Amino acid sequence: MADSVTTILAIAVMALTTVATRILGPVVMSHFTVTPVLERFLNALCSSVIVAIVATVVAQGGWREAAAVAVAAGVMIAARSAVWAMLAGAASAALWRVALG
Repeated sequence: MADSVTTILAIAVMALTTVATRILGPVVMSHFTVTPVLERFLNALCSSVIVAIVATVVAQGGWREAAAVAVAAGVMIAARSAVWAMLAGAASAALWRVALG
């Protein structure tokens, strides 16, 4: 029972945090002048969060995850499409699992 309460509480905190950042983000940004430097910083921040998430998965995973990320990166460079890159990465991980277990 405690595990389910903890899970529900964690989901509620994450939901409230998401709503708060969606609401407060524009409010906070309305107090800043968006300069080219700030815009570059915010663009880099988005990319760095994605890289941190992917790096964590690769570091905790194994060769399958690393190969899937490499395939996704290759497709992203070749096709310039995040959707195709994600699909290729997921498909390569799935095929690896089917073929090699």
